[in-house]
Amino acid sequence: MSVIALLGSVEIGLVYALVAFGVYLSFRVLNFPDLTVDGSFPLGAAVAATLITKGVDPFIASFAAVLAGAAAGLVTAVLNLRFGILHLLASILTMTALYTVSLRVMGGPNVPLLMVDTVLTPFQGFGMPDYWMKPILFAVITVLVALLLARYLNSESGLALRATGSNPRMARANGISTDAATYLGMGLSNGLVALAGALFAQANGFADATMGIGTIVIGLAAVIIGETLLPARSVLWMLLACLAGSVMYRLAIGFALNADVLGLTASDLNLMTALLVGLALILPRLKREAASRRAKRTQTARPTAASPTAGDKP
Repeated sequence: MSVIALLGSVEIGLVYALVAFGVYLSFRVLNFPDLTVDGSFPLGAAVAATLITKGVDPFIASFAAVLAGAAAGLVTAVLNLRFGILHLLASILTMTALYTVSLRVMGGPNVPLLMVDTVLTPFQGFGMPDYWMKPILFAVITVLVALLLARYLNSESGLALRATGSNPRMARANGISTDAATYLGMGLSNGLVALAGALFAQANGFADATMGIGTIVIGLAAVIIGETLLPARSVLWMLLACLAGSVMYRLAIGFALNADVLGLTASDLNLMTALLVGLALILPRLKREAASRRAKRTQTARPTAASPTAGDKP
């Protein structure tokens, strides 16, 4: 695996770390299984790319993409909370609709971003090759987002969000509006995913309506791998674990696809994803079973005190 391919995998992993943050918010913090991310990722890319090609500042276009993703998350929350549709079904309905919305926004299946300014353009004049500049810039962005998100989740509003996902009945008993917390969490989650889509489109030079397929699986893989490698100690630690899990996932995919011994090609990406996620899910269970067996062996080998007999004096 060449250095350029390695840095390319790191770059994609850092961008998808924002997706992992969004998935962590919905699945772990809010306990809301959300498949909207498969639609909000290409929506963010579509909004940013379309606005940039129309001459809008790329930073403003990226912010507009975040707002569009947040609106998509709110639609899913409204369908679930206001109309009582099951969260999975509500997110599937929104995801399905967003495919058409992305096509409408772009006016076609894709939008090229060649010969236009992007958020990367101001950083291209420092004499550093793009394959070094992009990973460094995205690392700064994702770490900054992780710090801001951790600070928010430790604030009063963030604690209300965490309480809503942990025990909604107790949260309501303490005066927390669980509906408002869910709206806020879903908007924030899908806003982060849309930001990832906007950055991905600008880094790769195009936006496509099909680029969101499998986004939820990648986000879940990053979260699960991060939890397996770096058990949670705090909110910030868990977010950094999601970041590390995303990068590790992309590196594993990159090494597997570039290993001539395995004979894998780009068409085997979904198979590799399923294997990695399955392995990440199985390993913690195997670790717990091994620890349980060791504890039982230790308890069996421990000498037991001799029970008193009838002839023993008290």
